[in-house]
Amino acid sequence: MMDGTDLHRDTRPHAVVIGAGFGGLAAAIRLGARGWRVTVVEKLDAAGGRAYVYRQDGFTFDAGPTIITAPYLLEELWTLAGRRMADDLDLRAMNPFYQIRFDDGTVMNCSADLVATRAEIARIAPEDLPGFDRFIADSEKIFEVAFAKLADQPFHQLSTLLRAVPDMLRLQGYRTVYSKVSDYFTNDKLRIAFSFHPLLIGGNPLNTTAYYCLIAHLERLHGVHYAMGGMGAVVDGLLGLIRHFGGTLRTSTEVAQITVKDGRASGVRLASGETLAADIVISNADVGWTYTKLLSEHKRRRWTDAKVARANYSMSLFVWYFGTNRRFEDVYHHTMVLGPRYQELLTDIFKRKVLSEDFSLYLHRPTATDPSLAPPGCDSFYVLSPVPHLGGNTDWAQHAEPYRAAIEKRLEDTVLPGLGASLVTSRILTPQDFRDRLLSVQGAAFSLEPQLFQSAWFRPHNVSEDLPGLFLVGAGTHPGAGVPGVVSSARILDQVVPHGDTLAGSRLRSQQTA
Repeated sequence: MMDGTDLHRDTRPHAVVIGAGFGGLAAAIRLGARGWRVTVVEKLDAAGGRAYVYRQDGFTFDAGPTIITAPYLLEELWTLAGRRMADDLDLRAMNPFYQIRFDDGTVMNCSADLVATRAEIARIAPEDLPGFDRFIADSEKIFEVAFAKLADQPFHQLSTLLRAVPDMLRLQGYRTVYSKVSDYFTNDKLRIAFSFHPLLIGGNPLNTTAYYCLIAHLERLHGVHYAMGGMGAVVDGLLGLIRHFGGTLRTSTEVAQITVKDGRASGVRLASGETLAADIVISNADVGWTYTKLLSEHKRRRWTDAKVARANYSMSLFVWYFGTNRRFEDVYHHTMVLGPRYQELLTDIFKRKVLSEDFSLYLHRPTATDPSLAPPGCDSFYVLSPVPHLGGNTDWAQHAEPYRAAIEKRLEDTVLPGLGASLVTSRILTPQDFRDRLLSVQGAAFSLEPQLFQSAWFRPHNVSEDLPGLFLVGAGTHPGAGVPGVVSSARILDQVVPHGDTLAGSRLRSQQTA
């Protein structure tokens, strides 16, 4: 629990934020800076959402996101409070960003250094160097439109989409990432290295709009950073900003329903039966859950139960968190351990929705940079495997441990020899946890899949189409998943939610007139 100002004497208009993920925390800060009294309600026992922190046997594990790719978006939140982010957070730039280990053992370092990257390409496929130069130039052009210009623009009006169509056609946003990348590279390894990025936000490179080629430029422009202390340190810093503006966090507090009065959102009813009145409600909960569960008592014209059920959802994740009684000094902070298949594996995950015997893995070893997350002489790890969401037929109660054991063997055979003998702590997260713990429809790890017709205007709007006074932030709304995306979704509130002082003034005038 976090104490705010004396609520009995606080006359500011009240906003309730459902969910303390990055989107909800950023929304609470922005509203607090603009004259709102804010209460954040969180189902879990601590803030963070997908950025929750597990502590076990002396080890600290980030549950979800592990990198910061657009630190200026966070810096802006500190600036709103008249503070410096550097006073609260120690961000370390990763160089290289990550290493990619292909199935044949070839390793490629990915960094912002164009000279170093060209050298990597020359070592793997020198014939693709001209294509790389063209890709980098085009990635920047896409970034300038799709992220710099549109990521913080509300798309609840069709006119916003229509204005974006000429750019979409010019930049071939109607194509897929993999198709677009294949125009620049002929080598299969490089096609993988420069097209996998949509997986970081729940997208299938074979189906995601080519706009997401922008991620390559985003990484080069702003770098890939790690927060010392893990993502929990970022969450703690954001909570400090909420306190600065007099906001309140209530943990272990589940919302059962968004209440409605006179056709507008009027607050929330908690699972305990308690009601919190509010002038506006911001939901950082999964959008499918928001509409089908939290608004189940309200008639909806746009996001009906049937429409939510028909939507295409992102893949889910299997995550194994483990600690070792020794350090693996040869393993980099971020490593992609790829399997023998790429397009076929993506098809298994996104289309066929079957659990494959092979996999491609993201291995996170934060203790390479931050030894404080493990006991002395030990390493803290998590390894992530994209898997189908619960729309498939995988029984995770039966398959979780065999799948974990197969991942352990794969790591032991590739980058972590002797892993089994050095394990001292372990825990797993499956798609069932995304469904039951994080209340994500289908157990999807990133909400709606970022396909062309589930992006921008076609995505659930930041201004609810079904209930005035309700606003949406987080992975399922515009601009989408990932830390930059969800923080940008909160940025949109500045354009669609009135300033608290303005609302308070109009109230006072109404009372005087009455």
